[in-house]
Amino acid sequence: MVKLYRYTILVILLSFSYFLKGGSSSLPVDLKTDHLENPIGIDNPNPRLAWRIEDNRQGARQSAYRVIIGTDSLKVLNGKGDVWDSGKMNSDRQLVTYAGNSLAPFTKYYWKVMIWDAGQNESISGIQSFETGMMDISHWQGNWISDGRDIHYAPAPYFRKKFETAKEIASARVYIAVAGLYELHINGEKIGNQRLDPMYTRYDRRNLYVTHDVTAQLQKGENAIGVILGNGWYNHQSMAVWDFHRAPWRNRPAFCLDLRITYTDGTVEIIPTNLSWKKSDSPVIFNSIYTGEHYDARLEQDGWSKPEFDDSQWQEVGLRSTPSQNITAQQLRPIRNVLTIPAKSVHKIDEKTYVYDFGQNMSGVTRIKVSGEEGTELRIKHGERLYDNGRINMSNIDVYYRGDREKDPFQTDILILSGKGEDEFMTRFNYKGFRYVEITSSKPVELDKNNLTAYFMHSDVPPIGKIETSSDLINKLWWATNNAYLSNLMGYPTDCPQREKNGWTGDGHFAIETALYNFDGITVYEKWLADHRDEQQPNGVLPDIIPTGGWGYGTHNGLDWTSTIAIIPWEIYRFYGDSKLLEDCYGNIKRYVDYVDRTSPGGLTSWGRGDWVPVKSRSNLELTSSVYFYVDAKILAEASKLFGKETDHQYYSALAEKIKNAINKKYLDRETGIYASGTQTELSVPLQWKVVPEDMIPKVAQNLAKKVEEAGFHLDVGVLGAKAILNALSENGYPDVAYKVAVQDTYPSWGWWIVNGATTLLENWDLDAERDISDNHMMFGEIGAWFFKGLGGIYPDAAQPGFKHIILRPHFEKDLERFDAQFNSPHGLIRSQWKWEGGKINYQVVVPANSSATLYLPDYVEGNKLIKLDAGTHSFTFKISG
Repeated sequence: MVKLYRYTILVILLSFSYFLKGGSSSLPVDLKTDHLENPIGIDNPNPRLAWRIEDNRQGARQSAYRVIIGTDSLKVLNGKGDVWDSGKMNSDRQLVTYAGNSLAPFTKYYWKVMIWDAGQNESISGIQSFETGMMDISHWQGNWISDGRDIHYAPAPYFRKKFETAKEIASARVYIAVAGLYELHINGEKIGNQRLDPMYTRYDRRNLYVTHDVTAQLQKGENAIGVILGNGWYNHQSMAVWDFHRAPWRNRPAFCLDLRITYTDGTVEIIPTNLSWKKSDSPVIFNSIYTGEHYDARLEQDGWSKPEFDDSQWQEVGLRSTPSQNITAQQLRPIRNVLTIPAKSVHKIDEKTYVYDFGQNMSGVTRIKVSGEEGTELRIKHGERLYDNGRINMSNIDVYYRGDREKDPFQTDILILSGKGEDEFMTRFNYKGFRYVEITSSKPVELDKNNLTAYFMHSDVPPIGKIETSSDLINKLWWATNNAYLSNLMGYPTDCPQREKNGWTGDGHFAIETALYNFDGITVYEKWLADHRDEQQPNGVLPDIIPTGGWGYGTHNGLDWTSTIAIIPWEIYRFYGDSKLLEDCYGNIKRYVDYVDRTSPGGLTSWGRGDWVPVKSRSNLELTSSVYFYVDAKILAEASKLFGKETDHQYYSALAEKIKNAINKKYLDRETGIYASGTQTELSVPLQWKVVPEDMIPKVAQNLAKKVEEAGFHLDVGVLGAKAILNALSENGYPDVAYKVAVQDTYPSWGWWIVNGATTLLENWDLDAERDISDNHMMFGEIGAWFFKGLGGIYPDAAQPGFKHIILRPHFEKDLERFDAQFNSPHGLIRSQWKWEGGKINYQVVVPANSSATLYLPDYVEGNKLIKLDAGTHSFTFKISG
């Protein structure tokens, strides 16, 4: 092991000294494989390799690159790749697809990139790596095992296996595939900080496995490996209207595991799951992803995953069939307890009842440390609202729950104390949406603020966007929008983290631009679109919640929701310059569009849900659904062109034009410039999605601006209008009107929520509504993207995607003193920053290396309205006319 450490240190030192030799101001950094840093256990036979360029010089660009990949890090360091050497490629690309020899399973590959700048100066990155996993289902040696109980059995099972290692260990990996959820332990230590692994899929069509590096946890001699399984969405025991308890895959949780040990002498040993494993009930006496977890501390078996533990009373395991024949690597950012949030206050109602306030709404879990008499039962209830008496009010989030509220209370954990000093408990297989926590105990306990801690838990996607302004309202809105987004990111985007936890498709694409401006979430969306492909029926139809146990293939799962299949891959392409997801989904998009084309031959369709949760005005369903039909056909036409499918390109371009003409013929009054009845949604949706004929845009946009002004610059839209209205105004001559709507702080508006104390976005504009009243929803979340677009003016260019070329259309709002948008694009930091000083605008733009930008200045700025920008920092002072 000491030899291995010395080798690693040598590699680091040589790597550092080597790329210092480049002598250039340009340096390739932030190397990623399939958008992850040094991933292990990947299955992609042709991984994507990406890098950024650190170079602050004006006009900095890459003129060529060379990628070197090998299994020996020292050889790669010295410029020799035994697996792939791209050779010097005269190209400015910073995202390339592996094109070398076939990758072997269970193999670590090292890679680096050399780049040349405009002056042909060479610079070299450090060494990065990726490691393959199973690569194919045939490489599994383990059996699928379970505890043999039926689906109604409540306690979660423990599993363990004791084994010996006689030689010195070089490396060790656990590959674990689970139908359900798991925690992995080795020699008494929990492995990893991921939560709710593996991610939720359509279990009878695709199962995910996770790879863990457990080299440091193994020891020479006796070892033990332990697993505890949870139900997750696989064995949904709690009843709710979504019918997950009737899912076709439902069964008792099971798993398959291979522990692969590589010794220093080069030999390999596999410790697989088989009938030699043992099982026992755990102290987790009930667990539900939907409601809560119950833990009896009296039943804990100390040291259950240590080698010296006496498992003579444990029972035999049973073998199970494989849930599906599609077992693939989980290649995405994991869920973690990302933020620790201490209690802001605690209110003691009586000696058995305490209510905690954590100061913000969130998704996550709580950890309690408490002492008390043996057998004392604590009920730990999580909610978003309080009654006037200070107790938790669940009425806004438990409306779809159909279970036993005494035995399986909603959003409530149950802890039974051991009586052996301090007990500590945090759920393993559940999460909740909450701000407040109420603890009630069967016997008196003493609690204070320090006894309970909250954890904001979500997919741990790196933040890449930032908005800072002189407006406290805008700052809070941006923060609340991101809180809502993260609260609804659990390996797939959800609608809310409490009442449903469903992957509503509409919510997912309404918020996609907000997601991509603020977080590096591509891996989550690649996983979710694979779920789409799993769920799509042969005729092209998709459900409107994905994944689903069967619910959602109804009459309203139409284009305004399930256009995720086209919109999200297209936005990923625009933002990342990565066409893989679009290519993977191409056939699915085509099948989807073809289905609508067959069922709506005239180009118009009423298939959809419409402008969900509007303020008051109802908008025409056929109009809005047909616009999304146009959007999908247009995306398909663009994708077919990108992939060289000329016949498809011609057909779907003509289809898009046909749909557009049909919409305008039926719904646009060319004399008045009004669509349908002229609601905010009916005017903004055609503008946002570019359905309006070019010569009619000024008139339609003017009508929208008038409509908004008549409403006192308030919203009168549902989800479709909320997605469209700010963009429709900003991009068609009325950015000042869009701003007034965005910062409105009286009902109905986004700001109305904030001034009333919201820390996330809500599901309903009306605070006193009687339905659709979750306090943590993302379906109105487009405003988080609009800050970057409508004020910062930062737009991707589909002709040069991934922000290779940046479109800049800032709006210098006179009522806002200063504004700063920062966005870490795939090419590097983009910054659009402005400030009013003495009636003039000081504007600073940062364009990353190897990128360019076109700055389009608004009409009210004096002088040149179009400025071409190379990479670097640019400062301007503009005079404002009028």
